[in-house]
Amino acid sequence: MFQYIAFLRAINVGGRSVKMADLRDLFITLGFADVQTYIQSGNVLFTSPNPDPNKLAQNIEAGLSATLGYDVPTFLRTTTELIDIANYTPFSDDAKDEGTLYVSFLPQEPAAAQQQALLALATDTDSFHIYRDQVYWLYRRSLGASAYTNADVEKTLGMAATRRNINTIHKIVAKYLSV
Repeated sequence: MFQYIAFLRAINVGGRSVKMADLRDLFITLGFADVQTYIQSGNVLFTSPNPDPNKLAQNIEAGLSATLGYDVPTFLRTTTELIDIANYTPFSDDAKDEGTLYVSFLPQEPAAAQQQALLALATDTDSFHIYRDQVYWLYRRSLGASAYTNADVEKTLGMAATRRNINTIHKIVAKYLSV
């Protein structure tokens, strides 16, 4: 069995409310085991015998769309990948102390031109670092002081994204994935 973490976009935002118990039940109906959710923002841990995360993401998206009536982009990471994401440090400790670090999950690594376009958006408030199929986004003041939203990242990269605070990622790793 393979353990995955699904990061779902647009869950419990914009008037689209989904109970975590219902989300768990849906994942079980889709044939997944050991299903657990973490907080209300669409983080689902599960196991599957299927080693193909792309196929799994497509199945989850189809199930969510059929059940909820709207598209829910789904970003899967293995436990090894999520531990790596949590441990990766693209910014100095001094820089991190100045603000809050977020990770935007992407469906694939952006092409070089897309990466350069995103990095060119950096300001005194916002810094970006791309690591594989994630964007590390440091807000030096506050989320509200940023000139950008997740939609701006999506438009610049030409792909969907969902964002989580690095503290959420650390808590998932500590609670569910620590050895």
